[in-house]
Amino acid sequence: MSIAESATPALLLDVSKVAHNLARLRARLAPFGVTLRPHMKTAKSADVFVHLVGAGTPITVSTLKEAEVYAAAGAKDVTYAVGITPDKLDRVGALRMAGCAVSVILDSVAAAEAVAAWSRERGDRLPAFIEIDVDGERAGLQPERAAEIVAVGRALEDGGAELRGVLTHSGGSYAVPGEAAIAAMAETERAAVVAAAGTLRAAGLPCPVVSVGSTPTALFARDLTGVTEVRAGVFMFQDLVMAGLGVCAVEDIALSVLASVIGHQRDKGWTLIDAGWMAMSRDRGTAALPVDQGYGLVCDAAGTPFPDHIVIKASQEHGVIAPRPGSGAAPLDLPVGARVRVLPNHACATAAQFGEYLLVDAETPGEVTGTASRFNGW
Repeated sequence: MSIAESATPALLLDVSKVAHNLARLRARLAPFGVTLRPHMKTAKSADVFVHLVGAGTPITVSTLKEAEVYAAAGAKDVTYAVGITPDKLDRVGALRMAGCAVSVILDSVAAAEAVAAWSRERGDRLPAFIEIDVDGERAGLQPERAAEIVAVGRALEDGGAELRGVLTHSGGSYAVPGEAAIAAMAETERAAVVAAAGTLRAAGLPCPVVSVGSTPTALFARDLTGVTEVRAGVFMFQDLVMAGLGVCAVEDIALSVLASVIGHQRDKGWTLIDAGWMAMSRDRGTAALPVDQGYGLVCDAAGTPFPDHIVIKASQEHGVIAPRPGSGAAPLDLPVGARVRVLPNHACATAAQFGEYLLVDAETPGEVTGTASRFNGW
């Protein structure tokens, strides 16, 4: 099937770019001797996991549904990287009984006691990470709060669970454009979580795994001393936020939305397409970056960007393409029915609008080489 024959809107995934992005991060991390544990929340696809990432790869997930789908596809080592609640422990236990080694994360004595009680009751020492907050962006214990970190560790280890280690996510790295600034953030991330690991070890508690992760810091970290594994997710697909930070080139973005031209408002310089926020999502992550990409950067059907043309506004099923304000670019002159691709601000949010990927390859532009299923839900 050709792109010209595909129903729109559709979600395109360039497998050659995914392979390039995976190889880039693996090569970047190889000299540090750390494990790469890709975050599969972006793809949400057993096909992508098996055929592009590799079914034997240790992975990170953000929902238990992800863990269940990937385990059914062959995953054997999974970190569920959202704070655990007691009602979810039986689902975790079912996965473990089926042969998938699932670890959980938490950041309080109460959660640790719940995991320990479940572990004693089931006779299964559930591995748990203590989440560390390195930048005030989300959950976790601050690394300087040594007494709390030790108390959580003791509640796990002495209560019947397994203290797996410490884990953090540097969400602040998404707000600091440029390699130097991201590298500094990566060092803050590393130093904080390594300090937390030292706190546990000084108290006589085990800390075998020291886990860090975000796509920007994974690609720009200059020192990973004391770290044992790196987690990152959006790096596989990349998106306009990552490009805006300088983490990747626009040409590295593997995901795009295929849309059809449905009309024009020529007096306004608008081209209308059949991909609104139901296809692109409402994510406007680039609005806070030096270059605002609207709802997405517009490319031709082969994936080559039109200079300075973005989706400037979107309603449920309509997108409006126009020149970037102030660029001086001429409006597009495309006939009704012409196909365009729109690169997303946030790959995870845009992919979540669709039920499958149409697979393409930069080496054979214009052709759809296959499909890959994807899923949503929790």
